[in-house]
Amino acid sequence: MVQRSWRTAAGELRLMECLMVRGFSLRRGRRLAPGWWWSATTGRLVGYGSAGMRDAVMMLDQDPQVTGMVCRPVEFVWQERGRTVTHTPDLAVALSDGGVRLVDCAGSSGPSTRLAGKARVVGACAEEAGWEHRFVDASAPVVLANGRWLSVYRHPRCSVGISPARLRGTFAAPTALGEGAVRLGDPIATLPAVYHGLWHGLLSMAWDRPLSEETVVVAVPARRRREGARR
Repeated sequence: MVQRSWRTAAGELRLMECLMVRGFSLRRGRRLAPGWWWSATTGRLVGYGSAGMRDAVMMLDQDPQVTGMVCRPVEFVWQERGRTVTHTPDLAVALSDGGVRLVDCAGSSGPSTRLAGKARVVGACAEEAGWEHRFVDASAPVVLANGRWLSVYRHPRCSVGISPARLRGTFAAPTALGEGAVRLGDPIATLPAVYHGLWHGLLSMAWDRPLSEETVVVAVPARRRREGARR
């Protein structure tokens, strides 16, 4: 890791190509150890350090506005009241409008006073580079539950045998998920493709309601999707 002045480094950094500059420590009593998430957006692994961060990575991976994502690609170091302060944002994401966002996962209780103070400095640095900094909001329990289920089917292998055009044709009008799967063929073979389509935005549903065979699903017109971003 090389330290450089922010004004010099900001214009040259290719965040989406950076490696993790700081890992996550193991702590006794945590429900989940650090791990890796396979991103359907990039086809690469993204690190996480807690259950909350894993959920944040999962939902960003499903967000149609996110086109790239890396874990802890840059660390900020500055002097404050005679002491050295450091902060490493949890994630950096590239957006479909060309923007870059630094993301911190503060958990359900929100950022501490100390973390909020660091965020002000990092936010000013991000603004200087034409980026932004945000704390990720915790998703509602039902949304998370739906995301965890559908994320199992995010890999391209789950769509094999059923084309996007066929999915859109089957769900051209609002249709119950189970009924649509039967129209496509044997549900054991077709349900993974339907779930894959929901994860990738080929199909839409009410994310704030529990997913079931009665969930109403409808196709998203191709022109409204970020075509090719998750291929």
